[in-house]
Amino acid sequence: MREFFIVRVAAGGLILAFGASIALAQTNQTRMTDSEASFNAGLAHLRENRPALALEQFKKAVKEDPKNAYAYKGLGLTYAQLGKLSDAVASFRKALELNPYYVDVRNDLGSALVLSGKRAEGKAEFLAAFNDPTNPTPEMSARNLGQAYLEEKNYREAVNWFRTSFTRNKSYPEPYLGFAEAVGALGHPDEAVGPLEVALKETPGQPDLLVALGQAYYKTGRFTEARSRLEEAARRDPAGPAGRRAMELMKTFPK
Repeated sequence: MREFFIVRVAAGGLILAFGASIALAQTNQTRMTDSEASFNAGLAHLRENRPALALEQFKKAVKEDPKNAYAYKGLGLTYAQLGKLSDAVASFRKALELNPYYVDVRNDLGSALVLSGKRAEGKAEFLAAFNDPTNPTPEMSARNLGQAYLEEKNYREAVNWFRTSFTRNKSYPEPYLGFAEAVGALGHPDEAVGPLEVALKETPGQPDLLVALGQAYYKTGRFTEARSRLEEAARRDPAGPAGRRAMELMKTFPK
């Protein structure tokens, strides 16, 4: 089973990921190098949302081993989280220079490029990553392509890429949410219902999906089902963004 944690570099926008299995594999070695120990410390800080401390450790890992492509990826993710996008781009490019077969870095590089305004270059990296058969997360590359097109209001391309993403991985929630937004923007909210129902069968109780399905039901006149899904989202995430959104939406329901 693949294990990844997500670094979100823009609210509701593009995402990057790190395979937690990398650190686990290294800690299982009989003897770690100094660079590997620093890398693992940086990874732990990044996972716990301590980017300033992560940055120190990844810089240390790079200094201890200038050929450590994993450390450069970690450095790039940390810079991206800190909003230092030009440094993130440089770090990801260095990781690829050191290991051209480290294909999932292309997804990270694409995200940093798009976020820094180089949208065509970024989408080209997403596409290259998606088309590479060794990419461990093609669904993420497709989802990021969909998100880029969604932001550009190219809704038809967005729909195609979001559909491609959740077809590759039915239990990945993010593309279903983008798909629902894109078909809604095209004036076809009914098309979101089926995929969102599938998504909730794959990941039952996921609050964001419950909110999206509640909205889709509401827009297609299925008010009782809409309220049921939104109430469930509010129960499952009472203090979180999905729960608050569900409660706000229910205030607009007809009495």
